[in-house]
Amino acid sequence: MSARDLFIQAIYLAASVLFILGLKSLSHPDKARLGMQQAAVGMVLAIVGTLFHHEIVRFDLVAVALILGSVIGYPLGMFVPMTAMPQRIAISHMFGALAATLVGVAEYRMHGAAIPRSTMAALGFEVLFGGLTVTGSFMAFGKLQELITGTPVTYRGQNAVNITLFGVAIVMFLSLIFNPGNATVFYGMIGLALLLGIFMVLPIGGADMPVVVSLLNSYAGLASSATGFVIENNVLIICGALDGASGFLLSILMSKAMNRSFGNVLFGAFGSPPAIAAGEKPKDLTVSSVSAEDAAMRMAYAGEVIVVPGYGMAVAQAQHVVRELADLLEKRGVTVKYAIHPVAGRMPGHMNVLLAEANVPYDRLYDMEQINSEFPQADVALVIGANDVVNPAARSDPSSPIYGMPILDVDRAKGVIVLKRSMNPGFAGIENALFYSPNTSMLFGDAKSSLTRLVSEVKAL
Repeated sequence: MSARDLFIQAIYLAASVLFILGLKSLSHPDKARLGMQQAAVGMVLAIVGTLFHHEIVRFDLVAVALILGSVIGYPLGMFVPMTAMPQRIAISHMFGALAATLVGVAEYRMHGAAIPRSTMAALGFEVLFGGLTVTGSFMAFGKLQELITGTPVTYRGQNAVNITLFGVAIVMFLSLIFNPGNATVFYGMIGLALLLGIFMVLPIGGADMPVVVSLLNSYAGLASSATGFVIENNVLIICGALDGASGFLLSILMSKAMNRSFGNVLFGAFGSPPAIAAGEKPKDLTVSSVSAEDAAMRMAYAGEVIVVPGYGMAVAQAQHVVRELADLLEKRGVTVKYAIHPVAGRMPGHMNVLLAEANVPYDRLYDMEQINSEFPQADVALVIGANDVVNPAARSDPSSPIYGMPILDVDRAKGVIVLKRSMNPGFAGIENALFYSPNTSMLFGDAKSSLTRLVSEVKAL
């Protein structure tokens, strides 16, 4: 091995260690920022190491790519609002998968029938999962951006069609291993993979998008790892394996948090029909409203307030006002805690990121398992734009699509104040029985403006 090769592998080893340390740091909220910095430095080292490869013959094109990538990446990271972060992540998965797929196509065009069977197996896996991730991520982006309806789009026999198409793609993949020179099958498999990505995400409801985004992240990582095997790049193998494994484990954890299986997420068409408690209709139920003055007084004289953030807080960019309200209450001796559901919002950790942006102390954030036992002692549970993750139908109504899903036990608090624009169902399209509970009061309006009014009223007391 030449000195240059040793240098490249040493750089790749350092990058891989930083990726692993970054992933480990991300598991602790107080070290998450450090984790991102470690991963960023690791990526810089990986790029530097790649630039020393002797296969690179035109650095002008590499320079153009680096500049173009920086021009696109910087505004995506700096200027995309937190409300749009889930769809930004989805589109990032699409770009990553597209890169892996194009590398696979380039390798096939260069070597064709001369590709060894073992390499063809990795290359076929790369373009198959890369292709379906490209269109699947784009569909997820469309649903999150509401360019496409968030409710499932289904038709009779849809699951059978999807499974059949996937089976055909697998058969084509296996045939390529034994006959790598069949270009028609290779490009046909890519076309089928692109079609599969559309068909697989189209019937999935908006409530399952966090799991879908996480799963697509796993697919993109696996495709990248396969790319590493094809072009013999160690850092791609390691980085892709880390991405694939972590995304898959996160998907499992999120499915568990919703009491769902992968099969149910991918084929269940969750969120299609609005549902309410058996035998009841919204028009037969009574909703209690509350003024900002009364709500502020109830919280100001409470012993403990538990804040439950949801996507409505993200939409209104209200996290900073939430922190201001909490500071005012704490100065009056009120204990304020934050209850975080694993799938609140539209991406994993959505609420944690928003509250961290507002400098809410990490030790005030409690996971569902930690906080649920405290709701009965809480004087007020303040629900800010959350819907499906606080719906008691998950415990009490066997006919509800979310029955069995672990929820935050908000309804067991002594009093509940819900900040919401209207009585419309949440992203899952399911009516929420909490809103009609005798101990629940609704404060209608934009979350940020409602919280601003609450802040003013607490200051006036």
